[in-house]
Amino acid sequence: MTDRKAELAANLAQVEERIVSACAAAGRKREEVTLIVVTKTYPASDVRILHQLGVRHVAENRDQDAAPKATACADLSLTWHFVGQLQTNKVRSVTSYADVVQSVDRAKLVTALSAAVVRGDRELGCLIQVALDAESGERGERGGVAPDGVEELAAAVDAAPGLRLDGLMTVAPLAGEYAGRQRAAFDRLVEISSRLRAGHPAANMVSAGMSGDLEDAVAAGATHVRVGTAVLGVRPRLG
Repeated sequence: MTDRKAELAANLAQVEERIVSACAAAGRKREEVTLIVVTKTYPASDVRILHQLGVRHVAENRDQDAAPKATACADLSLTWHFVGQLQTNKVRSVTSYADVVQSVDRAKLVTALSAAVVRGDRELGCLIQVALDAESGERGERGGVAPDGVEELAAAVDAAPGLRLDGLMTVAPLAGEYAGRQRAAFDRLVEISSRLRAGHPAANMVSAGMSGDLEDAVAAGATHVRVGTAVLGVRPRLG
C-alpha cells in the first residue's frame, strides 16, 4: 500500500467511525447516511485511490477542476456531485459529467440545466440549495435560495424536462440567526425538507454537514454528508 493510500484509508476509517457513532447516538441506521467525499483541489490520482477504498460518491465545486478530473476517472463507477455556485456559462460542461447538481438556486439555472441535459440525452438529479442566511427573495452569501422560495423553485425543477428533484442542500451559514448554530441550521433544513416531501415525496435527499459538523447533520436527519478535509487532509491547491 502506498503512503498516500494508507493515509486516505486511515482518514476514511476515522470519518466512518464518526458517522457510525453519530448514527448510533441519533438512533439511526448507518446505511441511512451516504458519505460524499469532496475532492476539490485534489488530483485524479486521489479519486482513483478513494475508489479503490470503496468510495462511490465524490463532489466538486469548480468546473475547471472537476471536468478534467471526471474525464480522467471516467472508467470508474462513481456518482459525481457538483456542489459549488454554478454560473450558466458552465452548465454545458458540468452536465456532461455531473450526476447530481446540489446548488440549484434560481429559475434561470433550472432552465439552463434542463436545456443542456435534454441536448445531451441525460437525466440530472437536482437539489435546491437553501440559504438560511437569506431574506425573502434574496440569495445567500454562499449561494442558495431563501427558505420561502424553495417550493416555487422545486416546482420549476419538477416540471423541467431531464431534471429530477432529489431534495435539498445547505451550507451552515456564517451570518444571521444560524451563524455558529449548525445543529439548529440543519434542524431547520430537515423541517423544510419535510414540508417539501408532502408535495414531492421522492425528493427525500437532505445534504448537510461537512468535516467539522457532520455529527450535527446526522443528528438532525441528513441523508448525505459532504466531507473533504477530514478525508483528504490539508494540501496545496492544484497548479
